[in-house]
Amino acid sequence: MAKISYERPVITKLNTGTMNKFGTRTEFAPVTHIDGVSVKKLIADYGSPCFVISERTIRNTYRNAVRAFKTRYPKVQFAWSYKTNYLNAVCNVFHQEGSWAEVVSIFEYEKALRNGVAGEKIIFNGPDKSEEDLIKAVENNSLIHIDHSDELYMLVEVLGKIKKKARVAIRVNMDTGVYPMWDRFGFNYENGTAWATINKIFAHPELELVGLHCHIGTYMLTAHAYSVATSKLCDLAINVKYRYGKNIEYLDLGGGFASANTLKGSYLQGGDIIPTMDDYAEAITSTILNYGFKMDELPTLFLETGRALIDDAGYLLGSVIAIKRLSDGRRATIMDFGVNLLFTSFWYNHRISPAQEISSQTEDMVLYGPLCMNIDVVRESINLPLLNKGDQVVVHRVGAYNMTQWMQFIQMRPRIVMIGMDGTPHVIREKESLDTMLRYERLPEHLEKIG
Repeated sequence: MAKISYERPVITKLNTGTMNKFGTRTEFAPVTHIDGVSVKKLIADYGSPCFVISERTIRNTYRNAVRAFKTRYPKVQFAWSYKTNYLNAVCNVFHQEGSWAEVVSIFEYEKALRNGVAGEKIIFNGPDKSEEDLIKAVENNSLIHIDHSDELYMLVEVLGKIKKKARVAIRVNMDTGVYPMWDRFGFNYENGTAWATINKIFAHPELELVGLHCHIGTYMLTAHAYSVATSKLCDLAINVKYRYGKNIEYLDLGGGFASANTLKGSYLQGGDIIPTMDDYAEAITSTILNYGFKMDELPTLFLETGRALIDDAGYLLGSVIAIKRLSDGRRATIMDFGVNLLFTSFWYNHRISPAQEISSQTEDMVLYGPLCMNIDVVRESINLPLLNKGDQVVVHRVGAYNMTQWMQFIQMRPRIVMIGMDGTPHVIREKESLDTMLRYERLPEHLEKIG
């Protein structure tokens, strides 16, 4: 039996956290294993900090999403959002499960091609497509989602040069009752710009309008907004059928479904307030089915959800490097990871669990990262057991965006490990080294010597 470490006696106020209708907090239970693999062993083998991704969680979460939509609607196709997490191992889990690829840059587009995704199964979104990008997308028969008029005119010019046709959709922005409105991207529904653009497309026989797309926001806390958005896309589709006799092949409702992370300032935990995948599915599919399409003319429903499918599968393992008291008396716990790796800590209060047996004493504290910048704060205030130097923690729900928006700043980026279905850990991205950083630097000859 391991020797119990000595703890000096202290008098402390009872601090159970804010009481609400769900009771008091229960986040102090240590998390010692992920998918049956010891956290301590993962850190010993792969270093601290390191990211860990659960393949099992990805597959289970994806299958639940597919079930929610396909049991309600006959024609559904998911497309994995590369910007959310474009690690090849992550993308290929989704592709093995049947997901297409949704990309917003030529970098992501070429990544999808190299991953073996057929060109016709790539949705090319985003406002930044060059002439060369459009040519590549046309030649691969990909779906091009037009974001603005300049892109439309450039595509027409490109098609005139290469004498080919393109399969296109337009992105539509709209008022769904959630503010501020996401009207930066696409063509507006209410002011008629979306319909005017559709008419321009039909004026060019080299363009084939096959779909309508919207992405109404991020971390959407109401499923009803998707019902409103779906209704407006259906309205455009019905009008296309009425005026041009053309069936729109698909409606793309984009992403934005919330994960169970807790937003800063939220009174309740994220998992208690977010809609379920079934809620989103019910809002979207019921609207399409009730809109008046003939059953043999129902459009395929495309979904590009990213965060809700990957957040739960990601963990960040890290260690305490120091403990100190701030000038106002607050306890400060300094970790070996910060906002360089955990970008989403700017808007989430991530759940953080000790990775070992813990003290019965708790205290409100600030969790800082190791960077020499004052904004490197992982949690402004969190009640945790009294962690000591060398103790380890597990940060939950970090699978979305942190591995694409992370920074090489002061510290280099760590390993990423995926735990396979059989419980075997695999390194899916190596940690960086000084050689990694110097690979793209060039030193002018007159600066080679410093004297």
